[in-house]
Amino acid sequence: MAIFINEENKQFHLQGKNISYVFHVMKNGQLGQLYIGKRLRNRTDFSHLSKVEHRVASSYVYEEDPSFSLDLLKQEYPSYGTSDYREPAFQLLQPNGSRVSNFTYRSHEVIQGKPKLEGLPATYTESEEEAETLIIHLFDDVTQLDLELMYSIYHDRNVVARSARFINNGKETHKLQRALSTSVDFPDAEYDLIQLSGSWSRERHVHERRLQQGIQSITSTRGTSSSQHNPFLALKRRETTEHHGEVFGFSLVYSGNFLAQVEVDHYENARVSMGINPFDFSWKLEPGQAFQTPEAVIAYSDQGMNGLSQTYHDLYQKRLARGQWRDRARPTLINNWEATYFDFNEEKLLSIAEKSNELGIELFVLDDGWFGKRNDDTTSLGDWFVDEEKLPNGLAPLAEKINDMGMMFGLWFEPEMISRESTLFEQHPEWIIHVPKRHPSTGRHQLVLDFSNPEVVDYIYESMAAILSEANIDYVKWDMNRYMTEIGSVAHESDRQMEVPHRYILGVYSLYERLLESFPHVLFESCASGGARFDPGMLYYAPQGWTSDDTDAMERLSIQYGTSMVYPLSSMGAHVSAVPNHQVKRMTSLKTRGDVAYFGAFGYELDVTEMTEWEQRQIKEQVNWYKEHRELFQYGQFYRLISPFEEDRNETSWMVVSDDKDKAIVGLYQILARPNPGFDRLRLTGLDPDIEYRVEGFEGTYFGDELMQAGLQLESAYNGAQTGGIEESGDFSSKLFVLSKVNES
Repeated sequence: MAIFINEENKQFHLQGKNISYVFHVMKNGQLGQLYIGKRLRNRTDFSHLSKVEHRVASSYVYEEDPSFSLDLLKQEYPSYGTSDYREPAFQLLQPNGSRVSNFTYRSHEVIQGKPKLEGLPATYTESEEEAETLIIHLFDDVTQLDLELMYSIYHDRNVVARSARFINNGKETHKLQRALSTSVDFPDAEYDLIQLSGSWSRERHVHERRLQQGIQSITSTRGTSSSQHNPFLALKRRETTEHHGEVFGFSLVYSGNFLAQVEVDHYENARVSMGINPFDFSWKLEPGQAFQTPEAVIAYSDQGMNGLSQTYHDLYQKRLARGQWRDRARPTLINNWEATYFDFNEEKLLSIAEKSNELGIELFVLDDGWFGKRNDDTTSLGDWFVDEEKLPNGLAPLAEKINDMGMMFGLWFEPEMISRESTLFEQHPEWIIHVPKRHPSTGRHQLVLDFSNPEVVDYIYESMAAILSEANIDYVKWDMNRYMTEIGSVAHESDRQMEVPHRYILGVYSLYERLLESFPHVLFESCASGGARFDPGMLYYAPQGWTSDDTDAMERLSIQYGTSMVYPLSSMGAHVSAVPNHQVKRMTSLKTRGDVAYFGAFGYELDVTEMTEWEQRQIKEQVNWYKEHRELFQYGQFYRLISPFEEDRNETSWMVVSDDKDKAIVGLYQILARPNPGFDRLRLTGLDPDIEYRVEGFEGTYFGDELMQAGLQLESAYNGAQTGGIEESGDFSSKLFVLSKVNES
């Protein structure tokens, strides 16, 4: 049993592997929070965890009881306008102009397993025994609206998945102006806030700040989860480190505009809120209709930030990603984009594929430029038919020739965008996101198709399905290179215009769902100007994403390190590109580029036909070595050792360990060489203390406890007196350490 219910006191205790979540029905019929944190043993009454007392200057619900003020109480899904002055979880605009509502407890039910969310991505179960779901039914007798709060608790995981559903069973139309997925009140604010923020080519950098009174938030208003902020935050105790201490995580399974905030009130209580961004949002709720919020996944760890990350990795890899590719080793690939950009023909593509096949690469991906009259980025988006000048024989013969080499074939699409200079725009200029009589801004010479319009989604599905049916395509890179501006849709009435961003992302999800159903063998990789939509919602459809357009190895240390806070290595597209790097012009060795990219879904973005024989041999060695270890890289347990975000950072380190602890691979990366360095040790983690390990390149053997407590004594770097080891110890250098269990005689 994972859900305990005290019927007399109307208390609900959700108990997972090492987490407890306790709430109750308060005297006014609304829900109050009692506890969230490390697992508690169940007991008949948790009332002592709630404190009520009268405070001067507080408004109170009952004239005869000045101690019952919602301004002072911890709440479960707080409303607006009834003595709580903090920001609410929802707000409902009624026909008479009122925004006050009062949803009170009516009943509850417990379901084995975990129901799907209609039209939305969400975590799931493969058997009813994995989890239990509690649904609380609330009702507002004035508006005649029902509110269902859904809580799913996994038996063997430290997560609670939450969402809300509003159902209009009345006779009047109402407008939701705020409908968040979760709200959690903490009894103190002694936390540091962790967020993943940045910009294009430097996505998901780790930022940390101390909570203080007031609201601290991260948001997106761009129509996507964005490069600027990821839909995630964590609250960690101030003494918490990477591997020790308490931390709470909040992650939204959604790919559009979001809000993630913490409000600290005048009594130092912290309220975490997360969901669809209320900015520029409303939803018309007519009689008989319902609105479902996205899912928020709350995770808990008392094993530090890395423990929190492993909780998300395990859940998102095994119970969010789906389909035939969820558990399969991902193929090594080569993408022609940085090799050719738009300038290619069939002969050039086949020459790259042929050489790549000789080097052991398994998947050839044809990127942008194969369709319409796409010779630069100003034309042809929306015209999903083959450019016969570049590919006179079409896609099917090209795919067949590549298949005959023994390689899979992949293709790039940008289905959500349209170029002004395109046949589709000439035929359907009304199909763009725009406001009539207002000039539509452009970004990257393109406009956004109105995916809130089902007719548009139908057309794009038919276009993509025709291409995917024509040729043997095993992989699709789904790009999205433009944020929304002038948000509006001629497909919807004037009082539904603020629904467009959410309806848009529902359209994206529906297109993914239809394509997956029709082409279940295809491996989808999501991309949005690199990492602008790297979020849990996308993982439900595409089990891997292009982590960033920035492929520079040194920049990727920060990007991949930050991404690993929430997302598993199997979800991170990580490629070796040419030098000077196309984003920062940095020169790094082929070895270092490979050593960074191994920790993800590995591939290449360069022209192998232009490389020297020595470089080609090195690539072949990299590919063969990665294939030998890729199950470990993609599905092992990941541990962060040295952060690139520490002050005066010069090294980064991380490692991946097999589930049975028999194997591990450690990556150590140096930014700049230091003169006459000291004698460094690297302390590992995640090993079995009783296993005896052999470390490749080192004499003797080491027990796991030695490597974790004393550390691995590193070889001295170049110190000015030596003549060897310069390449591995200079600027932008790297080392890998492979650990394997010593076989018992």
